[in-house]
Amino acid sequence: MAFIQQDHGGVVFHTSDLLSHPQICHGFSTRLGGVSGGFHASLNFRGSGPEPDSMDNVRENFRRFCAPLGADPEGLVLSVQVHQDTVRHVTAADRGKGLTFPTDYTADALVTNEPGLNLMVFSADCIILLLHDPVSRSIGAVHAGWRGTALDLPAKTVKEMGRLFGARPENIRVAIGAGIGPCCFETHDDVPDAMTAAFGSGAKPFIAPRGEKWTVDLKGLNAWRLREAGVPEAQIDICPLCTACHTDLYWSHRKSGDRRGVQGALIGLKP
Repeated sequence: MAFIQQDHGGVVFHTSDLLSHPQICHGFSTRLGGVSGGFHASLNFRGSGPEPDSMDNVRENFRRFCAPLGADPEGLVLSVQVHQDTVRHVTAADRGKGLTFPTDYTADALVTNEPGLNLMVFSADCIILLLHDPVSRSIGAVHAGWRGTALDLPAKTVKEMGRLFGARPENIRVAIGAGIGPCCFETHDDVPDAMTAAFGSGAKPFIAPRGEKWTVDLKGLNAWRLREAGVPEAQIDICPLCTACHTDLYWSHRKSGDRRGVQGALIGLKP
């Protein structure tokens, strides 16, 4: 398993060998290859913030990212991230919501089994995950910051794919994209306390002291919880890159605060 960096006309993104399958298209964006300027430069997907990017730029950035993936921008369905544990069942009625049409939901995770829908979640340090079950022909996209991790959102998404589509954990493949690593995710007591409250002593291998603070391995925690949910270890691919270490490739809230854009991860079932 490996994450592969792709460059299509300057649009730089990553794909996971694990998710290479004729049923789907997928990709994890970087900040490279778009049309935005200033501190949004250049492949930014966020039109909000203290100094908003132009929506014309944002729409063009979505188009540029979708093109090399073979994803129709008209089929995009975007997450509305509030750091909670809602898993939205996306249907054809949601097609275009978040970009072409306004959203009428909040959800940090999206799942579907309908072809032609391209699910997309966003990050500027948080963990983003893409899921595919080739047997039930279902997919999911998850945004899990530390709150979503403590709420066990990726594992809940696996269970929801089972409830809605009959997906079995042993058939699901998961790619965990670039996100802040324990090298840079230094916190006070609140984050490790939330993890141990949620998961007990099982969380402790992913938490380490650093002076008067703590480091937390969010990717490792989510991979462990996915294994506990029944996803085989061999079917979990983890991008090793830390967004805060690689600000040449990624936006990082830890490094830049709110003067930044966001990257995203997309997965779609081909028509």
